Amino acid sequence: MEPVRTCVGCRTRADRSSLLRVVASDSELVVDPTATLPGRGAWLHPQIQCYQLAVKRRAFGRALRHSGNLDTAALENSVRENRLNG
Repeated sequence: MEPVRTCVGCRTRADRSSLLRVVASDSELVVDPTATLPGRGAWLHPQIQCYQLAVKRRAFGRALRHSGNLDTAALENSVRENRLNG
């Protein structure tokens, strides 16, 4: 039985393998493909709609317990590239 996580964008539950783990590194959101980076992680479907919902709802800051602004540009590029390749 595979672990289940909740997407911070659409708030639906899914298998861990179908979601991206995102961590905050120096106020920048980065994808953690191996799910081994230290710190709190937020889980996100690799779809632009879920990314946009999470940004609109300011879900990353709450999920990662990070106060202040987070740079989401690198994460947005990763999600868009994943969508084009997938």
